[in-house]
Amino acid sequence: MPAGFPDFRLGTVLATSFTATLTERRGDAVERIPTPHRLVDWLAVNGLAVDSCTAAQLELARELREAIHAAATAGALQEALPASAVQVINDRSTQGRAAAVLTPEGKRRWQLGSSQVEDALSVIAADAISIIAGERDGKLALCASPTCQAAFFDTSQSRTRKWCDMNTCGNRQKKARFNANQRKSSL
Repeated sequence: MPAGFPDFRLGTVLATSFTATLTERRGDAVERIPTPHRLVDWLAVNGLAVDSCTAAQLELARELREAIHAAATAGALQEALPASAVQVINDRSTQGRAAAVLTPEGKRRWQLGSSQVEDALSVIAADAISIIAGERDGKLALCASPTCQAAFFDTSQSRTRKWCDMNTCGNRQKKARFNANQRKSSL
């Protein structure tokens, strides 16, 4: 990754990985796609390579990201989905041209209709629809970190995962608990 930009948080679920392009939402927010080129980078890393991105397309992407986050958060809390978020997700899903194709290894891969950002956003929106609608095995949850609160899709066997990412939020929380216990025992 280019120097000066925070690393991407990559997960196994496209839609919630996309919402992780803005982290620490309840603390000092970290924007991981601050420029159109960084969105191009993120899409390429996630198998949705596009030729270029404009500032307007970056804004469409951020609007989708926030809509997915709002709808996934509502889903995790078992609340009504925000109508405006549903509209944005549906609009992005229908505005692109992409198709699911089968690889020789028997895996699904998305093939964009063109190398335009809108096609990639339609794939992300379709993925969000599948997890929010409950079509996939797993459950929506919110990160237990008080500064993060990211929505994530828990596919663990017990469905009791607490953190969006064990290597960041989970590690930070466990370290804080360990340090607090060390201070208590030294008194």
